[in-house]
Parts: sequence; structure tokens; C-alpha cells
Amino acid sequence: MKKKPVSMDDIVGLLGKGTEFDGKLIFEGAVRIDGKFKGEIYTKGILIIGEGAIVHAEIDADTIIISGEVHGNLKASNRIEIRSTGRLYGNMKTSTLIIEEGVIFEGSCQMGGHKEGIPDEANEKDKILDSM
Repeated sequence: MKKKPVSMDDIVGLLGKGTEFDGKLIFEGAVRIDGKFKGEIYTKGILIIGEGAIVHAEIDADTIIISGEVHGNLKASNRIEIRSTGRLYGNMKTSTLIIEEGVIFEGSCQMGGHKEGIPDEANEKDKILDSM
């Protein structure tokens, strides 16, 4: 069963082109980053990294979609998608991985059979999101 693509109506936050943010981002729903971000990102939702974005972060999300440049480690309980313009410099852990032709990926990947199959240490994201 194919999921419907995320539309602008689904997005609860946007860091547009020309925007720079340094810190910790915690959200529910879908957020799109088209600018520059540095820090940490925690969500049970969808993170979309647009084609012009440059992100330096530790990311823990349900779904991560990358079309821009990401430096850091990623953990996705559902899936990671790296589109043809995407560049990932770091390690990732997910249950489902989709990589299009043309992607640049320098790092390692750890995959589990399903969400519950991904080993999970007690981490800050779980504590933060459980308090929401």
C-alpha cells in the first residue's frame, strides 16, 4: 500500500530558504526545512529536508525525507527516504530505507526488520516525546 505524499496542508512548520536556526527542534506532525539548521531534531512525525537545505544535526524521527544535505546521525522508526538530490554524511538506523539513483551517502546503515525490531536504548527523544 503506497502512502500519499506529504502536502503543504500537512506541514505544521517550515524553515524557509534564507532561514538559519541553531538549537533543538521538537514537534509533532510534519516539518520542512529549506534553510540551514544546526542542532538536534526529535519527532514522532515527518521531517522533510528540502533540496536547498543544509542540516547539521542528530535526528530522531518517525520518517525522514532528504532532498538536501545532511551531516549527522539519523534514526527513523518508520523509514528514511533519500531523494536523488540528497546527500547524507553520517550514520543511519531505520527499518525501511529508500535511496534513489544519484544520492551521495557516506556513512553506515543499520536496519531492523520492523519498527519494534530496532534496538533502542533509553534516549532523550523518548523522554521528551513521551511528555508531550
